[in-house]
Parts: sequence; structure tokens; C-alpha cells
Amino acid sequence: MENFVTAFDTAVDNALFWLSDHAAFVFDFFRLLLEGLYDGVLWLLMLPPFHVIAALAGLLAWRMLGLGAGIATAVALVACAAMALWPETMSTLALVIAATVIALAISLPLGVLAGLMPRLDRALTPVLDLIQTMPPYIYLLPAIALLGYGPATALVATVIVAMPPAIRLTALGIRQTPNEFIELGHATGVTPMQMFWKIRLPFAVPSIMAGINQSLMMAFGMVVIAGIVGSGGLGETIYGAIRTLDIATSINASIAIVVLTMVLDRVTQAAARVK
Repeated sequence: MENFVTAFDTAVDNALFWLSDHAAFVFDFFRLLLEGLYDGVLWLLMLPPFHVIAALAGLLAWRMLGLGAGIATAVALVACAAMALWPETMSTLALVIAATVIALAISLPLGVLAGLMPRLDRALTPVLDLIQTMPPYIYLLPAIALLGYGPATALVATVIVAMPPAIRLTALGIRQTPNEFIELGHATGVTPMQMFWKIRLPFAVPSIMAGINQSLMMAFGMVVIAGIVGSGGLGETIYGAIRTLDIATSINASIAIVVLTMVLDRVTQAAARVK
């Protein structure tokens, strides 16, 4: 058994070394692509003054949740700036947005296919179980070996962690279309595409939105962990504060993370309830 474990570990190390030596240009391309996406989102978030972003977020929360939530959102974001953590807060938000966009671009089509194809759903289930069972920081190790330290590694690990909820809940929503509506569609002679867009998708929207919400929450958790690889943002701030025992900074950064998490969680939950 020990020989088998040693042989397996050696094979994994050799595979990583081989990829690093022979496919470095591929990983360099993906690293530049991921960092370009992150830099673009961060540039957009940092372009306006902090009070403009706070006001826009407050207006969105007001529209989705009410006046009290809108005021609380704006005040909470201004508090992040008052703690001198605005660049780190926007960096974290940029990482979450970029990772969630990539994760949903993969997860939503895959979830739709899994909802329509039971065999694919059964094949994906153990893979998703494995991803959600493994400790999140495990995904940082191969990403570091292939992409190095920085935002690209954080994005890859965050995308992996954020994908399973969206896949599962999208597939669930597609499968939950009432049979009587499917039979009605067949009786009226709709095409498969019409069946999907006009019957299946409207019933699946609440479940899909719940999946998006859960992906965002998983992304936030992973972005904080990814601070250990120099991803920037509040995660790296907390990691640096832990190393230097700077309790005040770690508390401030934690408050900023809670603010971002609560704002996006409440807004996406409200969006899921919109008919």
C-alpha cells in the first residue's frame, strides 16, 4: 500500500513538472487572460469615487429591498472607505465578480444539459460531490504550480468551488418543469427550442437564481482563503494581519467582507423573488 501511495505521488509530481516544462505557454496565456479580466473589472470599480459606487449600490438595494436596506448598504460601503480599505474591498469584489462570471458561463449550460440528460446528471453527481467535499485550499496547490502566485490562481480555485451549486440547482430547476406543461407543449407542436425557452426555462428561473446566489457565497469564501497566494483584496489583508498579529486590521477587513457578502446575498435573493 505504501509503495502504491509513493508511486501515485510521484506520478502526480511528474505530471505537474511535465506540464510546467512543456505547456508553460498555454498556462501563461490563461494567466494573462484571467488577470486581464480581473484587471478590467477592478478598473471599472475603481474608476468612480467611492461615494458614487456606494450611492449606486444603495440605489440598487433600495430598488430591490426597500429604502432602509438602500440606506444601510450605502452607509456600510462608506464605512469600508472610512476604514481605509476601499481599494482592498473593490479588489475582493472584482475577484468575486470575475470568478462568478466564469463559473456561471460554464455551470449554467452544463446544468441545463444535466437537467435534460439524466445520464450526464448521474455522471456529474460524484464529480460535484468530490469538489464540494475536498478542502477548498486544496485547489490552490496545482494552480500555484501551473499559474504561479497572484489573482489568476485565486480565480481558478474560486471558479472550481463556485461551480457545483449553480450546476446542481440549474439541473434541478430544469427537471422540475411540471409534466402537464410539457405534455401541453407536445400537444401544441412546439419545437424543442420553444419547449426550452417558453416552458422549461421560466419554471427553472427561481432555482437558477438560487444557484447564482450560492455561487456568489462560495466565491466569497474562497476569495478570502485565496489571500494566501497573493490574490490581493481583503483576503490578503487578513492573511497579512494574521502573520503580524494586527488584530485591528483583521477585524476591519472582516467587517468589510461581511458588508460585501450581505449586500450581494440580499440583492441576489431579492432578484430571485422577482417575477
